[in-house]
Amino acid sequence: MLGTRRACAGAWLLRAARAPGPGRSASGARGQDWLQPAGYDTGVKVYNSLTRRKDPLVVGRADAASWYSCGPTVYDHAHLGHACSYVRFDIIRRILTRVFGCNVVMVMGITDVDDKIIRRANEMGVSPASLARLYEEDFKQDMAALKVLPPTAYLRVTEHVPQIIAFIERIMANGHAYCTAKGNVYFDLQSRGDRYGKLVSVVPGPMGEPVDSDKRHASDFALWKAAKPQEPFWGSPWGEGRPGWHIECSTIASLVFGSRLDIHSGGVDLAFPHHENEIAQCEAFHQCPQWGNYFLHSGHLHVKGGGEKMSKSLKNYVTIKDFLRSASPDVFRLFCLRSSYRSAVDYSEGALLEARHLLRAAAAFVEDARAYVSGQLAGGPVQEDVLWQRLDRTKADVQAALADDFDTVRAVDTVMDLVHQGNRQLKAAAKKPHGPRSPAVLGAIVASVEQFFETVGISLAERQCVPGAGSPATLHSLVEELVHFRLKVRQFALASGETPGEARHQRLLERRPLLEACDALRRDLAIHGISIKDRSGSSTWELLDPRTEDPKPRS
Repeated sequence: MLGTRRACAGAWLLRAARAPGPGRSASGARGQDWLQPAGYDTGVKVYNSLTRRKDPLVVGRADAASWYSCGPTVYDHAHLGHACSYVRFDIIRRILTRVFGCNVVMVMGITDVDDKIIRRANEMGVSPASLARLYEEDFKQDMAALKVLPPTAYLRVTEHVPQIIAFIERIMANGHAYCTAKGNVYFDLQSRGDRYGKLVSVVPGPMGEPVDSDKRHASDFALWKAAKPQEPFWGSPWGEGRPGWHIECSTIASLVFGSRLDIHSGGVDLAFPHHENEIAQCEAFHQCPQWGNYFLHSGHLHVKGGGEKMSKSLKNYVTIKDFLRSASPDVFRLFCLRSSYRSAVDYSEGALLEARHLLRAAAAFVEDARAYVSGQLAGGPVQEDVLWQRLDRTKADVQAALADDFDTVRAVDTVMDLVHQGNRQLKAAAKKPHGPRSPAVLGAIVASVEQFFETVGISLAERQCVPGAGSPATLHSLVEELVHFRLKVRQFALASGETPGEARHQRLLERRPLLEACDALRRDLAIHGISIKDRSGSSTWELLDPRTEDPKPRS
């Protein structure tokens, strides 16, 4: 652990503690103390937890919108409740970038020292640092499997303790925190006056405090925790200890973005006290009236029937890895798209099945429409004018939906209406296989549908893949079924029953093409390393060793 901090740790913080940027004007109405920022208007109206209304999303720069995302506390596997939040915000980030031309600089904090990490490490007999690294990498792999874009930078708490110490010192110098005889440092909430509680209507009362608490006021919260036996610690002006939970995010976000943050995101359960305390700390440090301009909160993933959120503490969770063994990340993405990012959503097999059917319908249309365009699907003309008009209206409606607080529910419904209209036209065209064709409009619709799904991170080209299709067990079963089917065809072709003489010979001649097809399949599979041997009444298969072309046992 760190013994002493560097003397220059606070230099960047002194530079960061500059006056707030110019050009901010009061917005009025609810949250009248909220200052509408100046800068680039994205064209989106977003629900802002600070004002509890939809505000125009204005970021500092179109080429570098600042976004801080609360990251995981890495002490265990991530579950679908976590995935739901991260996928929803990934979709919003993609939309901002690809639809509204706003490049996002996203930073995510990784909490790699915490009570839960320390407790779990002690249970497993490993160091907190090694446990945290293990589950941090596990989290990153899960996010990649869900096709969540990585942030611009991950910042670990343990790698920024000197900066956290300097951040606390500045807050203390500004009169908003105090140190106790035990070596704890607390934020003095009374110093905030009525400015505390920006994210809640009524600030909840303090929880019960232990009898040996050294706080001045029960509602004060820890910035620095004095060291305890068998816990990681760092040296500080107040003695050995480690950072509190809330201070880490304030420091990390300020390290990168200074006194102005465009977007802050996290689950709705983080709004209070975590995000509220972040606001208090940053505004106390920067001495500014408004640090974060927009706070976005995602709803919980609920376990259907129980009405309770999916969480580790309730032991009602499904890990991301377990989920992806039987379903694709695209199915989960569409499941998330089918509800507002702000709303709670029930996790159920029925909802996942609906998402799977929608994806299959979209993929099937794209495949059929592409076949029509290339001439592989027979069909005559379609109502071009109708389809061109529907396509133009769809594009405008999708844009409007996404600009309205990222309304993906309406956007998906609009795109699927276009898919259904296109399918009806293709079916009508199939009934009139002759006459002029209309490939251009179907090609344009295919491009538009694929572009929408790619924007939100879904590839329709992958819809034909079955979860686990590449696994040895699945391929083994597939070959078994194919060889069994070939055996049945071969037996049928050779069967003559009790048919006499010439009739028997004639039947075998008629079925000869089936035998030839079976032989052709055997030769084709041999090219791919599968050797089929026909025996009396059965067929067996073996894998050929590609180095020797000799059969090797099947595993």
